[in-house]
Amino acid sequence: MLLEPVRNVANLVVPATGRLVEVGDPVRPYRVTDADGQEVEAISNFLKDLRARDLSMETLKSYGRALLRWQRFLWAIEHPWERAGRTEVRDFVLWLQQARKPARRRRAGAPRPGSVNTVTGKRYAGTGYAPRTINHNLTVMKEFYDFQSVAGRGPIVNPVPRPREADAAGRLHAHHNPMERYQRHRQAPYRQKEPKRIPRSIPDRLFDELFARMPSDRDRAVLAFYASTGARASELLGVTGQFLNIGQQLIGVHRKGTRELQWLPASADAFVWLRLYQQAARKNGVRFSSGKPLWVTQRRPF
Repeated sequence: MLLEPVRNVANLVVPATGRLVEVGDPVRPYRVTDADGQEVEAISNFLKDLRARDLSMETLKSYGRALLRWQRFLWAIEHPWERAGRTEVRDFVLWLQQARKPARRRRAGAPRPGSVNTVTGKRYAGTGYAPRTINHNLTVMKEFYDFQSVAGRGPIVNPVPRPREADAAGRLHAHHNPMERYQRHRQAPYRQKEPKRIPRSIPDRLFDELFARMPSDRDRAVLAFYASTGARASELLGVTGQFLNIGQQLIGVHRKGTRELQWLPASADAFVWLRLYQQAARKNGVRFSSGKPLWVTQRRPF
């Protein structure tokens, strides 16, 4: 009879050893290194496989951070990743539930971690790991061990448990009858309960106050497009001149997930502020063209 190792994860110290390094290679953009600077080949090969699946750089970065967090825990308990089992995953989740994230340098006057913005109602990130972060880490670990299993490495059984109602591939509702309602199933072991997220909103009075505080016509135009189109900030800020249809009041953005071009209707006020911004920028020597970015800095070099 095999006995489970007794670990006091409440007092476990997990040093922030190792790093996620951005290499700059389009094939292997990120790699994870240990305390001696040696590359962790198992994680690098997994990230390389994700790159071949055409996942975005941000996704690879997020997966790399999650696996580095898991690897640091394994280094702290002196357990190789190839022999990790369900016990190690359980202890890892228990440690995440009470651990504090590595402290970041905060500017003077920054909101207190975990506090709520009184205007927007959004909660700032706390000092611990949120349930959503823990669930994301479990998802990444599950895919990592699935990949290693196909390659003939790692444990025979994936240490991250899957839902009891899942099929052989670990999928829920894989053969769902579209004429029937979806049934609620128990979540997989160690998955955290995530609170329901309240849709973000801001009262009209506060939005008018925010709009009035914008220091330039450029910022007013950006905010007007942001509010009227509903596009992500990264999608909107990446727009170039050829993706403007002023006649039909449309702006084209490349969606984050599909990367497809989508034309979104914007308010008439947004195009008015855009025109005012461009006129002021041209007086400063800025030349707009179809292939150049729509938004430029206020100071040289533009």
